Amino acid sequence: MSKFRLTIAAPVLVALAFAAGAHAHTKLVSSSPSANATVTKPGRVVLTFNERVIANFTGATLTMTSMPGMASHKPMAITGFTSAMSADGKTLTLTMRRALAAGTYQLSWHAAGTDTHRMQGAFTFAVK
Repeated sequence: MSKFRLTIAAPVLVALAFAAGAHAHTKLVSSSPSANATVTKPGRVVLTFNERVIANFTGATLTMTSMPGMASHKPMAITGFTSAMSADGKTLTLTMRRALAAGTYQLSWHAAGTDTHRMQGAFTFAVK
């Protein structure tokens, strides 16, 4: 390769490498309970991300959206749980004071990885 081509190609390759890295945002890769699952009285919710996340920029809210036998039940925030990050920084565990009651729940999460872009998502699950 001539010096001229190398001079042109090197900056282009560097720019492409940085562009590819910029698109690698934090994603939720699994959860327990999983999205749309029906489970029996879980005492914790586990969220696993595709990369190490920054603990101070990562969290979740849990809302009970319906309760059996109560058609007019308004969404109710679940509070009082503790959260902990795994040693590898990829898993957030929410531990409830007591097992979740029967109903449907929405879990909303937010997290930022090494690129510091805040990503977020939500899913629902049911407890029988």
